[in-house]
Amino acid sequence: MVLEKKWYALLTRSRFENVVTEAIQKKSIDIFLPRIKVQSKRKDRKKIIDVPLFPGYLFVNISLNPNEHLNVVKTVGAVRLLGSHNGPIPVPDSHIESLKLITSVGTAVVTGVTFALMHGDPVMVVNGPLAGLKGEFMSYKGKGRVIIRIDALGQFAGVEIDEDDIEKLPSILL
Repeated sequence: MVLEKKWYALLTRSRFENVVTEAIQKKSIDIFLPRIKVQSKRKDRKKIIDVPLFPGYLFVNISLNPNEHLNVVKTVGAVRLLGSHNGPIPVPDSHIESLKLITSVGTAVVTGVTFALMHGDPVMVVNGPLAGLKGEFMSYKGKGRVIIRIDALGQFAGVEIDEDDIEKLPSILL
């Protein structure tokens, strides 16, 4: 029986995302560590640095055959694949593609813990470099700008775009 490769979220030790990424890449396993650019918080200088979008998490594309699973979780700094008592739960490909898209564009990204929105409408970006991205309307930013969110790992990644560049979707399509 051949198991299909799927994306899984991998929990890492604190600040070990880069170490785990490099070690798993050396094992020829497909891995994705979403990074964003932020201004360093040092007082003596201002510098733009790359930081993980979701600190402590990265994504691996593996089948769950015992050898491959063990090969990933035995990596120095890796803790476990996220899941339930039934085992690891795959992350939908569409979430990975959305994360790749918003981290590659270079626009400001807002992150935080997911919470229930009273008026969260499903939306799709119809114009610009993020066209095709599906998410949920989060808030008005002012001057025709809005923030939409993409759920992943119980957190969200939000991006600010023009209100005219999004369309409301029926809630069934998100």
